[in-house]
Amino acid sequence: MIIHSFILGPLSTNCWVLAEKDIGEAVVVDPGLRPQPVLDYLARFRYRTTHILLTHLHADHAAGVAPLVSATGATVLAGDGDQALGCDPLLCGGQWGLPLIEPFAFTPAGPGRLFLLGQPCLAIPVPGHSPGSLCWHFPAVSAVFTGDTLFKGTVGRTDRPLGDGALLLQNIRARLLILPDDTDVYPGHGEPTTIGAEKAANPFFRE
Repeated sequence: MIIHSFILGPLSTNCWVLAEKDIGEAVVVDPGLRPQPVLDYLARFRYRTTHILLTHLHADHAAGVAPLVSATGATVLAGDGDQALGCDPLLCGGQWGLPLIEPFAFTPAGPGRLFLLGQPCLAIPVPGHSPGSLCWHFPAVSAVFTGDTLFKGTVGRTDRPLGDGALLLQNIRARLLILPDDTDVYPGHGEPTTIGAEKAANPFFRE
């Protein structure tokens, strides 16, 4: 599986494109604002985009969903817990250099196993940064896409509406740090890391 990254929008959000050349399919994780580079990449290699996976519904991670769906017809999967934010700018945009977000429909995804790109994918709820935060784990390639839950050397902020710091740390320990140490962590901002590196050096978890 190919994993290609794009940094989109004023908050430098990581958008990840996962592609399987043998079947000509791709999945997009967290398309931030102005996703035209993503569309250009998908068109260049003639990938059929089957799904858009959202780690959460905050505007900097979801601003590009509507245009991407319009161009590809992809199915959008996300946790629905973030809708409790209502019209807060975290969800709808209008602040931090983000425009108001064009509404889009999505299929609520709870915990469980999917089959994407010819391999299993596990949807792992990790609320705390936001109520509906999901991480997407592809065990066959030892990769997990963590959004704003676990970062290299730190964790997601929880000082925004409906954030819960204690809950976030509890869920990271119980649901992410149990993954194999060699699992690559692809976060919503910043550089990739591994589960083993975060268990050893992240100040929130280092024993």
